[in-house]
Amino acid sequence: MILNSYETIYILKPDVTEETNLNLVNEYKSIIRKNGGQNIFIQHKGRRHLSYNITNYYDGIYVQMNYEGSRDLVKKIEKCMSFNDNIIRYLTVKQNIIASMKL
Repeated sequence: MILNSYETIYILKPDVTEETNLNLVNEYKSIIRKNGGQNIFIQHKGRRHLSYNITNYYDGIYVQMNYEGSRDLVKKIEKCMSFNDNIIRYLTVKQNIIASMKL
């Protein structure tokens, strides 16, 4: 089975504690691993000002996850994120990795 590379960025409410943030990261890592995901790389982008307010929040805590997996895995992660009250926005993008070839 061919695994695609994905990047998921989600924005947490600014009042979320560091402990809650780490629990969410570990939860999503375990979901990725249980569903056949590989090469998980997570970056905490920190607290940033939003371009426009989202549900009366002007700041948010950004977290970026890069991983390899199937489309079904992405659907499961996004479903979990949609039910989480601490996440105000999320976006998953499929990465197109083109292997350079010498002719």
